[in-house]
This record gives sequence, structure tokens and C-alpha cells, in this order.
Amino acid sequence: MRITDSLKLSSSAIFRQKLRASLTILGISIGIASVVLLTSIGEGIHRFVLAEFTQFGTTIIGITPGKESTLGVSPGVFANERPLTINDSIALKRIPHALAVVPSVMGNAEMKANNRSRRSTVYGVGPQMPEAFSFKLSTGRFLPDDDSNASRAFAVLGHKLKQELFAEKNPLGQKIRIGGNSFRIIGIMEPKGQILGFDLDDTVYIPASRALNLFNRESLMEIDLMYEQGSDEKKIVNAIKKLLIARHGREDFTITTQQQMLDVMGNVLNVLTFAVAALGSISLLVGGVGILTIMLIAIQERTSEIGLLRALGARRNQILWLFLGEAIVLAAIGGFAGLIFGYVGAQVLHVAIPALPVHTPVIYMLLAEAIAIIIGLVSGVLPALKAAKMRPIEALRTE
Repeated sequence: MRITDSLKLSSSAIFRQKLRASLTILGISIGIASVVLLTSIGEGIHRFVLAEFTQFGTTIIGITPGKESTLGVSPGVFANERPLTINDSIALKRIPHALAVVPSVMGNAEMKANNRSRRSTVYGVGPQMPEAFSFKLSTGRFLPDDDSNASRAFAVLGHKLKQELFAEKNPLGQKIRIGGNSFRIIGIMEPKGQILGFDLDDTVYIPASRALNLFNRESLMEIDLMYEQGSDEKKIVNAIKKLLIARHGREDFTITTQQQMLDVMGNVLNVLTFAVAALGSISLLVGGVGILTIMLIAIQERTSEIGLLRALGARRNQILWLFLGEAIVLAAIGGFAGLIFGYVGAQVLHVAIPALPVHTPVIYMLLAEAIAIIIGLVSGVLPALKAAKMRPIEALRTE
């Protein structure tokens, strides 16, 4: 039996039972569409989260108080003998290849200005914050490079906070009370949007030393260091560690590079994408069972045809591949239809919910089609073996 003859027999068998074949194809296509749709959402979220982190650059090193323990808990949050100080951030500017060092304190306080009040996030930072995190000003200027331990009471408003307190008025030079303390507004930031639920526009930026007093803290929450692109990250980390150990007497701090954060986040998101794809694959198993059932029924109905083919000289392996080919064709058609449904569904979902990021990599679509074909092959093995083992005389007697 030639290959062309096998293809003709397989395709004719499929088209003879159009309703049955259509239902089988539908079962596979639903499974593939589910996998494509769910992996598109998972991959879209993956790319969105990584893009949110990398928008601030990839040459950032964060230093936090307290040495991370083996359980992943920073004991410095509760008991830190030598807190991270403004002077530590000043000393870190001497690190080779350091472009910007930003001390950081964060809290929440009530703002009052222009006879309006609002509770917003307060960031106590250093003057190099815009350079380190790629922030831009829409008007005015950022915090000046004052004496870090005696900074003037200046404030820079986020875009949304400015709108809420001053609407269309120009707030530059005006006073704003933050937690009862008075600050003069010297700048307005450009809109930055949200990152992982944090609204970066509903904020106010004040000098870190002022924020420490405002929130009655001794330790900075973090110091961020931006280094030159292309510099040896390991050498910079070692230099930071050596300098702070010399100042603190021991390693009572934790250093985290941007790449470490991206690697951890990437691993978590990869697991999430895999779990979502596995969830969608359950429907593929249902489709595989459907192919198995339909093929077993087809063999019962075509027993005499099998006997005639064997009587005319068809070998067992030819009968085997005849029915395997039929199962593979059903799965391949169903898989292709599922790819179209899944891709179109992902795009429609993104249009309907613009905030939901979706992305469908071509490699995922190819893998989904390959999985569909494999499922067809596996599902067709048992029926095909049953057909190949039939004896010609016994099969012809069913006529």
C-alpha cells in the first residue's frame, strides 16, 4: 500500500463521518485554544512585570538594613545595632563607577495645601533620585544637593498629587504641610503611572533626612546605588560590602542586585505560566479520550474493510499506520483550529480589557500544535494496534 493510498483512505474515512469527525476536532481545538489563551495571558503578565522592573534600569544595587537569614527574613527590621544612615549613603558615593546613590525612606502622611487635604505616600530621597530611576520633571527642579544631614524643607509633588491639591494652579513656591511640617514646593514630576499597584504619581518627594525626622526613624529603609553600564557588578558589590563592614564592624546589611531580583521574579513568573498552561492542558486530555473513543468505534464499524485490506495483501504495519494517520490528522486539524481560536480569543480579550497584558509567542503556538499531534498519536495507538492484530478471515466474516 502506497503512502498516497493510505492518505486517501484516512481522509475518506474522516469525511464519511463528518459529524463524528467534527466533534472530535472540536474537542482537541477547545483544549489547544485553552492552552494558547492561558499561556498568552501568563506570558503577557510575565513580560509586563519584568518591563515594570526594568523601566528603572538594570544597573541598580539595593542595600537594606539587616543581614538576610537562612529563612529569608531580615532581622534588621526588628533589631539592627547599626542602622543604615545618611552618612553611609555619602560614603557609598566613593565606590568606583558609582553614578548615583539614593538614600530612601517611605511613609504615609496627610498633605494640606491650597485649602485642600489628601493622604498620600511620602518618599524621603536624595537629590540623585531622578538620575538613578529615570524620573523626569515636568516643571521646576528636584531636591537640591544640600548638606545631607541638614537639608532644606523642600518638596517635589507627583503629577496626580499636584492635580488633587492645586488643580490647574501653579504650585511652585507655595507651601505644603506634610504630617504637620511645612515644606516649600519647588518642582512637579512628569506622570509615571503605577508599578505593581503603587501609584508613583500620588506622591511627594522630600529630603531623606527630613523624612527620617517626620517618621521618627533612625534607619533608612534602603540605599540604592546606580553604577556605570558595563562595569563589573561583582566588584562593585564587593566594594560596597567592604566599605559598609568597615563602617559597621560587621555585615549587618543585605545587598540585592537588580539582576537577582529579575531572576527571582522571572522564575516565579515562569512557574506561574507553566501552571496556567498545565491547567489548560486538562482539556487536551479530554480531547485525547475523545479521539480514543471515536477510533475504537470506527474500528468496530470498519472491521470488514480491515479484513478486505489484509486479504488484498496489506501488512499489519500498514494497517497500524493507516489508523494512526487518521488519529493524527484529526488531532492536527483540531490543533490548528485551536491555535486560531486561542490567538483570536487572546487579542479580543486584550481589546476588551486593555489593562490585561497578553502575548502569544510563536514558539508556544508551535509547541501547542506539536502537543496536539502527539496526543493524536498516543490516543490512536491502542485502536491502531487492535486493527493491525485482526485476522483477515475473522474480519471478513463480519460482513
